[in-house]
Amino acid sequence: MAGRDVEFLGHRLSKVAEVGNIPHFGWVSLSVELRADAARNRAAIVEAAREVFAEEGLDAPLDEIAHRAGTGNATLYRRFPTREDLVSAVFAERMAEHRAAVQAGLADPDPWNGFASYVRTVAAMQSRDRGIADLVAMDVSSAPGIERLRSEAFDGLVRLVERARSAEALRADFTTEDVVVVLMANAGLVERAHGVTAQASARLAHVLLDGFRSAAATDGPAAPSPRRMRLAMRRNSERLLGGTRRRR
Repeated sequence: MAGRDVEFLGHRLSKVAEVGNIPHFGWVSLSVELRADAARNRAAIVEAAREVFAEEGLDAPLDEIAHRAGTGNATLYRRFPTREDLVSAVFAERMAEHRAAVQAGLADPDPWNGFASYVRTVAAMQSRDRGIADLVAMDVSSAPGIERLRSEAFDGLVRLVERARSAEALRADFTTEDVVVVLMANAGLVERAHGVTAQASARLAHVLLDGFRSAAATDGPAAPSPRRMRLAMRRNSERLLGGTRRRR
């Protein structure tokens, strides 16, 4: 059994024991340790990104995330080559909460209360996390894990709106595109209402919900078409996720 120096993943290993041409257990031990380091780095980056995105939105500088995670930029880009990859890793859980808000609304036997509780819940989610405030008003079709959750939530939202409209609790001209408009408006408020975000968001949701009741309806402009809203959401995605190294 002899020893030799080798290079492994950028690390110099001294006197790795060999039996013939096969590295001995020292190699295996170090390989496991390096994998553990990589897993710790990934977890640190995801947690830091969760915090930074919540504070600053999805276009937050990736340099700040790497700094807060205690890793170098190269490590961040190696683990997450694009901003979209990082967003997908961070927000799968948050999008599951969004889907759960829809499911809770559908479980309410009162059509109006079910719809209104969804609006209040998602508005509150946005007020706590600027990342989710951005995300629920975006096209995420290029991120399959998040898109599946968003699609399931949207299908439930269609049923929520139809149920409340059929019960004549929700104004007859209300559409799912109106919900997207509300979430976009709330995202803008969350970005700007420093120090009073939660209170201002709750107030906005309350005032808008009063206007959504069928008894409050008056003639007015139609909601944007589904095609135009999808385009607006896609542009949001391009603005926030279009560059892998934006605002470094």
